[in-house]
Amino acid sequence: MSSATTDTMTGAAHAAAHGHEEHHDPGENTVLGFWIYLMSDCLIFSCLFATYAVLSSSTNGGPSGAELFELPFVAWETALLLLSSLTFGLGMIAVHKHKLGQVYGWLGVTFLLGAGFLGMEIYEFRHLIHQGYGPGHSAFLSAFFTLVGTHGLHVASGLLWLIVMFVQVAQNGLTPTNKTRLACLSLFWHFLDIIWIGVFSVVYLFGAL
Repeated sequence: MSSATTDTMTGAAHAAAHGHEEHHDPGENTVLGFWIYLMSDCLIFSCLFATYAVLSSSTNGGPSGAELFELPFVAWETALLLLSSLTFGLGMIAVHKHKLGQVYGWLGVTFLLGAGFLGMEIYEFRHLIHQGYGPGHSAFLSAFFTLVGTHGLHVASGLLWLIVMFVQVAQNGLTPTNKTRLACLSLFWHFLDIIWIGVFSVVYLFGAL
């Protein structure tokens, strides 16, 4: 076999390998893997919802949700989180348009709204505990604190992730890797909104009946 033929075959092999690498975008694999993680997280929350449903009437002679929950307060809390999902969506639009200033602006507003939501949740927990209705008071409150608290921990994780992304974007800009990470964080944030809608409906609305 001639040297020219060998070089041609080698070049073709390299081109095929390069095309194969382009076809399998690492960013797409990352997003797919994150979807799998979200599905596993969904199973965790499903178990917590089921546990709460079973234990919601086990008040141990103490107050029920209708006596404890303040719907106007929770409604404002819910509005903050839902609005943060909108601002995150606007931030992702800015990411795709490479408008860095708008990215910082919208994601900064998202962070403030998320922090406000988390602050209200912590206030509610402290208020209940101060009244003597902590997680150890009854099975109902134990299930309540576990479900709502787990969601709150996820929100806190999302806020920490946002801070990390601010730093990474400031250092490296809107690289393909950072875009993929922001896309995963966007999925995570919207997922938390969906879970909270379930919490608001099952725990607070039905609990207030």
